[in-house]
This record gives sequence, C-alpha cells and structure tokens, in this order.
Amino acid sequence: MTYTGKWKLHSVMTFDDNDMPVYLTPEEYLKAPMPYVDESDEEAVADELKERKKLIGMSIKICDDGKLYMLSPLPEGVSQAEIDKAVSAGVIKLVDGEIADEPKAWELRDGELWFDTEIEGEIYGEKSDSWVRPIDENGFFNFMNFRFIKED
Repeated sequence: MTYTGKWKLHSVMTFDDNDMPVYLTPEEYLKAPMPYVDESDEEAVADELKERKKLIGMSIKICDDGKLYMLSPLPEGVSQAEIDKAVSAGVIKLVDGEIADEPKAWELRDGELWFDTEIEGEIYGEKSDSWVRPIDENGFFNFMNFRFIKED
C-alpha cells in the first residue's frame, strides 16, 4: 500500500447508550444526539454543529518528504484577505488550501507506516513511545477517535 497522499475522514468514534464504541459516518455524526449539550439552548446547539462541521472536514496529507500534516478546513465566512493576512503574520499555515498543524514525522518500518504523534506520557510508570502504527487491518488510518481512508 502506498501511504503518501490525502486521507479523508471516514468516521468518528462515539459511544452508544451502552457505552460501547460505535463509528458514525460524517453525515451520521452531524445528526447524532448531543448528550453533553443542552439541546434547548439554540446557541449551544449551533456552536456544537459548527464544531462538528469543522471536525468532519478534517483530513491528513502524507508527503514523500517524511512529513505528515493534520488539516482542517478554513472557517466559514472568512475572506481571502483575512486568510492572507493570517498566513503572512504566521498565525496559520496552509497546505492544499487547508489549515495545517506543524508537520509530524513519519517513516516506514518493515513496510508499515509509523508516525510521531508527539504525544508524550507514561504507561505504568514507564515513558511511552510517541511513535504509533496508525493503519489498522481494514486500511483505516486511526488517530484519536477518528478514522481516515485514503483518497484515490
């Protein structure tokens, strides 16, 4: 499998009524209940929907140069002049017309993709490795509670 290229969001992991993980398509996620939001508060619901729309627009770009970018769509209603100003001021970085985090390193190990999450921590008092193998047996790129699929 060739890992370089663009990966689009496939599904978002949430929990069902029995606290079991389930994966929702982006469309299902937009329509899913909001148990942590007062649904009678129109502003809170609108804010949650805005955040969900931003999340389902995420993608990943894996480049030949060993860099991996987590990408987010540009906010709605922002003019090109405002975007250009933010880029020139160094507030945001664009990759393929999307907002990019600082690139993360990736490499192949025995033909499998590994990338540096840069997330440090401990497991049972031992320092954990920030490098992970994100591709599962179904070919999904898993990161946190998101699954991405390679675009053709």
